Amino acid sequence: MAANAQKAGDNSSAKGSIFNDPKVRGLVYQVLLIGGLAYLIWSIIQNASYNLEKQNIASGFCFMDGTAGFLPNQALIELSAVSSYGRMLVAGLLNTLLIAVIGIFFATIVGFIVGIARLSNNWVIAKMATVYIEIVRNIPLLLQMFFWYFAVLRALPHPKQSYDFGAGFFLNNRGFFMPKPIFEDGSSFIGYALIAAVIGIFLLSKWAKKRQIATGQRFPVFMTSLGLLIGLPLVAYFIAGMPISADLSALKGFNFKGGMKVIPEFVALLLALTIYTGAFIAEIVRAGILAVSHGQTEAASALGLRKGPTLRLIVVPQAMRVIIPPLTSQFLNLTKNSSLAVAIAYPDVVSIGGTVLNQTGQAIEIIGIWMIIYLSLSLITSMLMNWYNRSLALVER
Repeated sequence: MAANAQKAGDNSSAKGSIFNDPKVRGLVYQVLLIGGLAYLIWSIIQNASYNLEKQNIASGFCFMDGTAGFLPNQALIELSAVSSYGRMLVAGLLNTLLIAVIGIFFATIVGFIVGIARLSNNWVIAKMATVYIEIVRNIPLLLQMFFWYFAVLRALPHPKQSYDFGAGFFLNNRGFFMPKPIFEDGSSFIGYALIAAVIGIFLLSKWAKKRQIATGQRFPVFMTSLGLLIGLPLVAYFIAGMPISADLSALKGFNFKGGMKVIPEFVALLLALTIYTGAFIAEIVRAGILAVSHGQTEAASALGLRKGPTLRLIVVPQAMRVIIPPLTSQFLNLTKNSSLAVAIAYPDVVSIGGTVLNQTGQAIEIIGIWMIIYLSLSLITSMLMNWYNRSLALVER
């Protein structure tokens, strides 16, 4: 009897100890949470399927092969009125990538310039940078887009009164027209020369860094790289017999024909995203520079370095470890803010997807495509920036 009672007590204490174990309890809670989320998702899918069937709306992505019947005002791939919905969405995705990449590039440049300018000893420059940041950050991005599109670009003259910059460059309220390069036979050699120049610049920078560490002597990497980047393609251009010609824009009737056109919607969106995001990046850069110990600049001054080299070689490289994480968030914000382009009819993936949605009624599928695209772009951007951040991390010896 006593042995049985003791065994029962041991079993109950074992069960109690298992239930009181934080790891087991956490595992049970996680399983319950995952099960609840799975049931919720399943319920949503079932409810959506029932409502779609009730309204005689077909689900699935078969509509992607249908004829779109419309043309966007900008496309990086060949399109026609009989192109499929899927091809139209690809064109919208490429337009989104175009504005995101160019916007990130220019916003980063503006942010670094203004952020450094705000720390300038020159009172006028510092106050101008402060006024820019405080004004731009507190005006909604959508209003800034409207300002550039309606108040600036739409106020430009009509095609017949275009601003003529010479050499085939014209500016009017329908866009910026410029010569379009025509690549003929042999132009591929110029591309190969450009790739060779980029590889040469990469190898040169690695060699120059090792040389500086070993001898203390600096090599003019920037000027040499610039010479390679311009010189090699230029030499290949003449060797190949100048295989690139230009198609010039010309006024025919009420608009320009030929050449290459940058639509005002693209320019307005690029200006708004660049100026707005650049203001936030400027504050991130300022905070990163202030996070670097003042003793670093004092040590550089003691070695005889001027302010420019001190900032470029000592302060900014150390500040990048503080700048990169919040800078990544701004890059993500710029990419996602580009979806506001629908307000000024720039044909990004949201604008074209909205047209497809109105024609097909496939709301769930289109919204799902939008979510997947922006999620993928955010994850790719974060992955690249995290890789760059790890390359800047201090390595303990």
